[in-house]
Amino acid sequence: MPREFPRSRRVEEAIQRILSEALAASARDPRLAGVTVTQVEVSRDLAVARVYYAVLGGAAPPEDTAAGLQAASGFLRSRVARELQVRKVPELRFRPDDALARARSLEDLIQKAVDSDAGRPPAHPEAQDPPEDGC
Repeated sequence: MPREFPRSRRVEEAIQRILSEALAASARDPRLAGVTVTQVEVSRDLAVARVYYAVLGGAAPPEDTAAGLQAASGFLRSRVARELQVRKVPELRFRPDDALARARSLEDLIQKAVDSDAGRPPAHPEAQDPPEDGC
């Protein structure tokens, strides 16, 4: 019977859980306040893990957060090694997740479009009467 999830996906989920718990409970660096792990992607050979993160609350500038994560990468990797049963622990590469910023940008564009259309009549009125000649 085939497995429901491939191994790489299970490893991604486990790494995300471990890193989230470690950042919430053990990180003492103030640059890491409000950091949330949003997604983890591992390479096919499980040698590299790209860790996407978002900073909630904007406690530290993005450059400081990236530097804080880089400084804590050894500690975080050792936590992953301790809790994850794999032969080789993946190298952690941190990348900011810009999904929240993109969502905010799209929301602003939609709101601008709604505001600009608020005073105009609809472009294709649905309540128009059909022509009387039957065409």
